[in-house]
Amino acid sequence: MDFYLYNTLSLKKEKFVSILSGKVGLYTCGPTVYNFAHLGNLRTYLFEDFLLRSLSYNGYKIKRVMNITDVGHLSGDMDMGEDKVEQRATREGRSAWEIAAYYTDAFKEDLDFLNIIAPDIWCRATDNIPEQIALVKILEEKGFSYRTSDGIYFDTTKFPSYNCLSHLPLDDLREGARVEKNPEKKNPTDFALWKFSPAGANRQMEWDSPWGVGFPGWHLECSAMSLKYLGDEQDIHCGGIDHINVHHTNEIAQSEAATGQKFFNYWLHGAFLNISGGKKMAKSDDNFLTLDKALRSKKINPLAYRFAALQVHYRKPMEYSEENLRQAEQGLNSLYSQVASLGGEIGEVNIDIREEFNAAINDDLNMPQALAIMFKVFKLDIDEADKVATILDFDRVFALSLAGVKQKEATEESELPEDIRALLAERAQARLNKDWPESDRLRGIINNSGYALEDGPDGQKVKLV
Repeated sequence: MDFYLYNTLSLKKEKFVSILSGKVGLYTCGPTVYNFAHLGNLRTYLFEDFLLRSLSYNGYKIKRVMNITDVGHLSGDMDMGEDKVEQRATREGRSAWEIAAYYTDAFKEDLDFLNIIAPDIWCRATDNIPEQIALVKILEEKGFSYRTSDGIYFDTTKFPSYNCLSHLPLDDLREGARVEKNPEKKNPTDFALWKFSPAGANRQMEWDSPWGVGFPGWHLECSAMSLKYLGDEQDIHCGGIDHINVHHTNEIAQSEAATGQKFFNYWLHGAFLNISGGKKMAKSDDNFLTLDKALRSKKINPLAYRFAALQVHYRKPMEYSEENLRQAEQGLNSLYSQVASLGGEIGEVNIDIREEFNAAINDDLNMPQALAIMFKVFKLDIDEADKVATILDFDRVFALSLAGVKQKEATEESELPEDIRALLAERAQARLNKDWPESDRLRGIINNSGYALEDGPDGQKVKLV
């Protein structure tokens, strides 16, 4: 079945054709490890996981590379300010290497909690300094760079298609770049390839180079490492939409200038997670929530966030609120209950509904439609064992851990925790009083505590999810 993806490079859906038959080279921009990833960051990694799983569902063998930015990402995207990792190290009284290691481990833990498949290759910027220096040398030899007092810069006027990804007039890009002024730059959009260590500064991460002691620019690592690890398999490059105008635009410019060849055929970008009245969640605005603060500390199943992300197309903004997360958890618990009610036998995947599902995920990762098709399975006039097989087949993409759903029916009230028994008693009284809003409120509390509550002729029945 044909697979279609929306390509930022062409601003349209395109049929995906891999460079090597049956194989996909996938590069996903990773975190800058100076802080915890927030829910907005993790939404991007979720969409990339949906992509990877959908490609795998279609039979592709994927080689996925993700960078770890542990040096060179300055507090201003236009090569101004302090290095974010070094800045954090000073604030916390630890070494830059310790900071990078700590937040890298925390990031990997978050991916595990969300059932996000780890990349085949993790590559740290600091482990690939020689490759980055070599790339700058090529650009220098070809006349694309120039020197200033603070570093080596790429001359964007020598790359005529600099706006091929942003599709913005060059004047608009230049205007945006003027926010952070560097009087020595020839053009506002020029960007650093190599930064010199400031005189008198006590940097922990710096290296010798043909141009002087310093460190690589933020954009350089992704070009050097994708060329190193993917070579001629540069099929798909992913990231958030905030990377389009600067980071990914600069990657394309320096890579194609150095190699003379196209740098990745497909560029996919995920929309923001918004908070506080439509404003994007961002560390720079100090309005971000981590997985720990937003879910684990509130005893919300982290997979509720995955379930919520599946309900919004990756190219559309997603709204965050605790209420939305709790509703998503309630919906996920309901799904677990429905799956468990089908019994434990696994039959055959229903081919007709599988084709519908495959068409949905192949239509630019239409996960909301794919979810709707899964729920349709429960109503099909087929054997329950075949429903189980079909739903578990779809969960290869959703990754909601449906195969591990187990429920234990609490036949004796004494088996329930004291707080749950108290809530059930309150709810029973509310129902006697015909106080239906209070009854619904208590049901929500019970369900959000990891139980599935059902009302029947014999009264309330609770199952542990």
